[in-house]
Amino acid sequence: MGGGYDMVIAVLALASATVGVQPWTETVVSVENIPAATRLFREAGGWTVRQRGTVDRAEIAYWKLPATVRGTFERLCAPKVETGCIRFVRWSGIEQRPIRRAARAWDTGGIYSVMVRSDNVPALYEQALKMGWWAESEPIRFKFGASDLRNVVLVGPHGINLAVYERISPAFTGFPVGRISQAFNSMRMVRSKPAARDFYGKTLGFWMAFDSTAAPKDRARSNFGIPFNYTNVAWRNAAALAPVEGEAGRVEVMQIDGFEGSDLSEFALPQNLGIVSVRFPVTGLAAYRATLESKGVAVAYEGKGVPVAGLGQINLFAVLDPGGNISEFYEGTR
Repeated sequence: MGGGYDMVIAVLALASATVGVQPWTETVVSVENIPAATRLFREAGGWTVRQRGTVDRAEIAYWKLPATVRGTFERLCAPKVETGCIRFVRWSGIEQRPIRRAARAWDTGGIYSVMVRSDNVPALYEQALKMGWWAESEPIRFKFGASDLRNVVLVGPHGINLAVYERISPAFTGFPVGRISQAFNSMRMVRSKPAARDFYGKTLGFWMAFDSTAAPKDRARSNFGIPFNYTNVAWRNAAALAPVEGEAGRVEVMQIDGFEGSDLSEFALPQNLGIVSVRFPVTGLAAYRATLESKGVAVAYEGKGVPVAGLGQINLFAVLDPGGNISEFYEGTR
């Protein structure tokens, strides 16, 4: 990146932090069977249900779903934390399909994965397979910057992917890890990394954690299931951003150059099955919304005084990135 771009991102990230945009506290995942979807987190990761119940009618209306729709949910969090949680929602009374149905990593549209950390990727991988999960590949080990990492992308029902990272060195101290840590990032596969990066950086005002265009010079095993003889041809261009500097609450965008997949963005709707959105708390929601609208950002969903268990009664709005993926911003009303 050039120095000018860095300066723009730094200034906008400062503006984002000034109005109080914080790392996302939860991701919303639409599932067909809540107990089946949460089992790995509960049994392997020790995650616990913090709230469960019926989705309030005001939240259903916020999502622009028909009045006949009903929803139940369970909100789970990792041990020792109250952020990076997952809200599993089961809708009834509406036709559904997976957002990323029969998709491969290079198919764009929809949120590809939620990322967590682990103290033992191989053990979690074996346990996940026994529970009926699958994977994009066997666990692989690689270097990213100064970090020595082990990673596997676990594939759950309806293309709900869990990207698991074990940092072998240096030691990770950003938050508690355990077998499945809090969620700290979410990846979108995009057709244009520059456009997606600029949306989160220049438009939303997020801080840039990294912007990488590196590809291995030699063939190497791929955590995305890219064939071995293409791994030094299909470049993985990625950028990760967050409202404030830190290890949590990030959004990552990736473009896999050299492979052209299908575009599934039209199916990234709240009622469909898969990873729907991430939710950022804001102190100064009205000011932040005004800033985004002044930049030409359209609000896709909005609600006032919406009761959301675990978050309280909130005002919230959502915007779509260039790939149609949903980011939500909320502020408590009391």
